[in-house]
Amino acid sequence: MEYVVTTSDLTRKFGSFTAVNSLNINIRQGEIYGFLGPNGSGKSTTIRMLCGILEPTSGSGTVLGYDLARDPEKIKQNIGYMSQKFSLYEDLTVYENLNFYAGLYSIPRRERDQRIKEMISMTLLSGKENDLAANLGGGLKQRLALGCAIISRPAILFLDEPTSGVSPTSRRLFFKIIQSLAGRGTTVMVTTHFMDEAERCHNIAFISEGTLIANDTPDNLKKTAIRGCMVEMEIPGALNGIQYLEGLPYVRECSVHGSMVHALLDACEHIPDLERAAGVRASEITPSLEDVFIALARLNRRQVKQ
Repeated sequence: MEYVVTTSDLTRKFGSFTAVNSLNINIRQGEIYGFLGPNGSGKSTTIRMLCGILEPTSGSGTVLGYDLARDPEKIKQNIGYMSQKFSLYEDLTVYENLNFYAGLYSIPRRERDQRIKEMISMTLLSGKENDLAANLGGGLKQRLALGCAIISRPAILFLDEPTSGVSPTSRRLFFKIIQSLAGRGTTVMVTTHFMDEAERCHNIAFISEGTLIANDTPDNLKKTAIRGCMVEMEIPGALNGIQYLEGLPYVRECSVHGSMVHALLDACEHIPDLERAAGVRASEITPSLEDVFIALARLNRRQVKQ
């Protein structure tokens, strides 16, 4: 099977509102597929359709060869799913939570102890087996939830904003575990709004207002998705100066990154003009994934308005 996930014009409407609009994606086995977009862009709705939880309004798709419309129960039996609201049982220990989910997935009793040990080792929870879930910090709870979601050894794992609300250190550790799973052949589809996580994905899909606006590797997106010249400037009170800069005829758009401003110019020959107008030095840079997403989302909004 070349692709473990396919969609063809997959669409979901809620009344007159289109949450996901004619989505076409293909995901290969062993791939970490990042699904990026702002809140309300359609990420979670897509994941819920692919998990067999939500029926598509139109279009089609398959997961592990099972049809989204005809085989939702078979899909549910063969995937792992974890969201930021994943249900851990606070009054159960780490071991008891894993044991409960092993039972839920009908793992034979003779295999359960070994499988639980495997999950505890993989999620770096050794020594925490007898701790109540309620007493765990955010990063530990997150790793326990992952262990519960993958205890059945699913071929594909769907992660919906799994790292929201935990520290950057915990997020990095979590993604190392994800990379380890992918290295063993597990396919991972993860929604995130953290660009450092997106950098670690094999492929990225950007979705804005329900529409897929880009789909490629992180490196290719940074090289090809933006036409023009990206520069960086340090401007005190950056937010106040951005409107003036965006009014310059050769500046397509600006975005604020702390005390730095990134500006997309029609061409690099306008850098001296920009430096004179802004009164600071401007350095050409390779666009970051955040720059790519901001530019693509704005372009998409302009096209929708037209």
